[in-house]
Amino acid sequence: AFYGKGGVGKSTVVSNLTATLAKMGHRVLQVGCDPKRDSSRNLIKTFPPITLMDLLSAGRTGLKQSDIVMDGGENVDCIEVGGPKPGVGCAGRGLGRLFEELEDMNIFDEGYDYIFYDVLGDVVCGGFAVPMRSGYAEEVYVVTSGEFMSLYAANN
Repeated sequence: AFYGKGGVGKSTVVSNLTATLAKMGHRVLQVGCDPKRDSSRNLIKTFPPITLMDLLSAGRTGLKQSDIVMDGGENVDCIEVGGPKPGVGCAGRGLGRLFEELEDMNIFDEGYDYIFYDVLGDVVCGGFAVPMRSGYAEEVYVVTSGEFMSLYAANN
């Protein structure tokens, strides 16, 4: 999982790492866990992407992988969780729902070499800790810059 303050370049780092590993022959799933739904912007062909929360908010049930997994190029699949509009609801709740849906879809049995979670890190919300707390992330990386607020967010 990659955490960091919004605007620090976290999605760029994750997308570049995803693309590099894919070019080396590894299968990678990149999961954008930010309501802005822009983690996969550099990888997918269409923008804005369909998000898990858009589908769930529209009342969709029985989702399949093909409903939320987007082609990010050779060896790359992308998922965007999405979330509510700013000031409406809790985006962190979407992460708990994400993992329920991914388990139901058996996405973890698809043979990915790497699964990267691009997680918003400057919001004080327990929901954003789900990848770490629930054991979905084996390692955590914090992307930061030298500015005070970036370091402050990383420290929290």
